[in-house]
Amino acid sequence: MDFDVLVASSQQWSRVQADALVIVLAGEAGRKVLDKPLGEALDAALADGEFAWTPGRAVMLLRPAGLRATRLVLAPAADGSARSFHKALAGALAMLKPGGTKHLSVGLAGAQPSGDHAQALALACGDAAYLYRHTKPSAPPAPRLARATLLCESSARSALDGALSRAAHLAEGVALARECANRPGNHCTPTFLAEQARGLARKFGLRVQVLGRPQIEKLGMGSFLAVAQGSAEPMKFIVLEYAGGPKGQAPVVLVGKGITFDTGGISLKPAGEMDEMKFDMGGAASVLGTLRAVAGAKARVNLVGLIPACENMPGGRAVKPGDVVTSLSGQTIEILNTDAEGRLILCDALTYAERFKPAAVVDIATLTGACVIALGHHRSGLFSADDSLAQELQQAGEAALDPCWRMPLDEEYAEGLKSSFADVANVAGRAGGSITAAMFLKRFAAKYPWAHLDIAGTAWKSGAAKGGTGRPVALLTRFVLGREASPRRAAR
Repeated sequence: MDFDVLVASSQQWSRVQADALVIVLAGEAGRKVLDKPLGEALDAALADGEFAWTPGRAVMLLRPAGLRATRLVLAPAADGSARSFHKALAGALAMLKPGGTKHLSVGLAGAQPSGDHAQALALACGDAAYLYRHTKPSAPPAPRLARATLLCESSARSALDGALSRAAHLAEGVALARECANRPGNHCTPTFLAEQARGLARKFGLRVQVLGRPQIEKLGMGSFLAVAQGSAEPMKFIVLEYAGGPKGQAPVVLVGKGITFDTGGISLKPAGEMDEMKFDMGGAASVLGTLRAVAGAKARVNLVGLIPACENMPGGRAVKPGDVVTSLSGQTIEILNTDAEGRLILCDALTYAERFKPAAVVDIATLTGACVIALGHHRSGLFSADDSLAQELQQAGEAALDPCWRMPLDEEYAEGLKSSFADVANVAGRAGGSITAAMFLKRFAAKYPWAHLDIAGTAWKSGAAKGGTGRPVALLTRFVLGREASPRRAAR
């Protein structure tokens, strides 16, 4: 989709040519800045009871008098924030979706649009335009929306041009993550993820390595190998490197859990909703999407993506509860529950990350159902012993409309991971399950600033709207881009 900026004051909006004109009204003060045709259309809609100042009470008018746009949507917002703008715009796009709009123009009345509003526009339009079709030829025609224009004053054009360009790449990254997550497990395999990485490398000049079982065995990733040994699907360890920053500058490393289907292994999951375990590679998808967004924006940063990818299957060769394996770090792990497999593949990738001497490492995983119980589906769980890094990620999430919430990592939570037969067990009791999972990962991330994002509640939706969300690509992209101007410390 194409995004652009058009210099047009609110007194010129009725003359804007587009298939649809959306006016987001930042409170009742937004009425004061509208030109005469728009003001009259709003007043008539209020008088008829078709419009109210309550968010969510938008109205669509066809061929309104005095306007060049074919359709007009008046969408009230709680205030002029990017969050309220995004919510109002998403509602407006839902109203326009059946109408075949190709070109959309958007104005914010009552506030000045900023770079955050530009990002909100791109994300809302990307969401409205996305339609999964790969294995569903009977799907309805794809939305026709191909261009979105943000209206602004001349003084804001330069800043908004740059912000909208980057936001367009972010929308593409989110779409890539959604598409990967939505593919069924027999389509989105570890090999498929490797093909997506190679495609990004070709398009954006990234360095890519895809390691198979022989190379993984040679490295000594015994924990990762244990998870993969029950599946006939070839395992892959994917390494993607984007070198946009100064040579020698310590990179940010993103580590994404790539379990392309999770049966639970010998600790088999219940049958209900097991189909949704195709989404268990949401962390890997977010790493690919973030690299797409950052590389497309030609950001002046160095970024590495690590994706351990395999299936977790039962079978004659599958790892058993009580087995002890040796991780790449040399620590031994007693596998008490084979359904706690995400941490087993991530721990070896976290050890591998040491070789990059990273400025920071963030792992992203659909790791625990306990995090869904704790935080629901709005915020991802954030775990980090590094206050500065945690604050960066929290602020990035708020700004990107992709929020997270910091959880504790008190040492007492590690007590349950003690084992009589290995250095550490892979699970503790049920209580605080998302925290004990993070405490397990923390053992393997002691040599650099580290954070863990548990996205089990945010990476996909269930029910009638079932599908990948592309989260937390927006959060991660905002975090990485935030390191352009002020590179942080290297590893301790």
